[in-house]
Amino acid sequence: MPTHQDEGVLVKNIWVPLSGQVAQQLKVETIANNVANANTVGFKKDQLVFKEHLTALTKGVDDIDIPRKEFSPADFYHSQGAENAMVAVDGSFTVHEQGQLIPTNNQLDVALKGEGFIEVLTPTGVRFTRKGNLTLNKDSELVTEQGFKVLSALEIDVAKLREPASTGSVPTPEQRIIKVPANNQVTFSQEGEIFSRNGVISKLSVVEFNDKHALKKEGNSLYISPDETNIVRTNIKSSVHQGFLEGSNVNAIEEMSELIKAHRHFESIQKAINTYDSISNKAANEIGKF
Repeated sequence: MPTHQDEGVLVKNIWVPLSGQVAQQLKVETIANNVANANTVGFKKDQLVFKEHLTALTKGVDDIDIPRKEFSPADFYHSQGAENAMVAVDGSFTVHEQGQLIPTNNQLDVALKGEGFIEVLTPTGVRFTRKGNLTLNKDSELVTEQGFKVLSALEIDVAKLREPASTGSVPTPEQRIIKVPANNQVTFSQEGEIFSRNGVISKLSVVEFNDKHALKKEGNSLYISPDETNIVRTNIKSSVHQGFLEGSNVNAIEEMSELIKAHRHFESIQKAINTYDSISNKAANEIGKF
């Protein structure tokens, strides 16, 4: 007959499959977001990393204490708490693989080939993007599709970036906004220089990062770098391609396949939870008879 202790074990163990279900739900949401942005310019897909969390490994195991008793076969198989292992989300990371360059023949469309990002000014500060469908606002300023102002490159000694702002040695982001003369055809070189019929107008600020995974997504295809020292402004290897846009690096077929797998795992775990629930209810009913 089931005991109160047995019922407690069942209730405790239900958290094991439940943790897996929560993890699969997060995976489904991540994949769904990737699929939804399969046609978003410059979008980089996200992936989740899972790990098995063992309570025994976190808290440590008890000292060996060999009791004086008659041993059964079960006494010789120690799982170290593995029967109570739980699935935990170890982290989410962005896959920064190159997307396909799609020709548009639009003179203000630019695509980056390499690991670089375009530096832009938003209402909340400087951000970075791979979304290169640019345009001009009413003030002839070069802006992104969302209206964020594109910045020119910092042509200064990198060491000066650490000097106090009061020295005036480093131009502010507002001073680096790119303006294009009205009624001018512009040309972008692969180094990011912007030309009109009168010569060089400016140079697109394309930066790279020592650690791309330190970047954080902010929506609207924008990224923020929490650490200024992570930004690389010299010896940039990325090239600018005018008349192209970088497509999303999401493979819709692969993502849909992963989405189906995640749904199936979710359903399998739900069946396990239902079984636990059924056994728990049965145990409670049986105990109530005594």
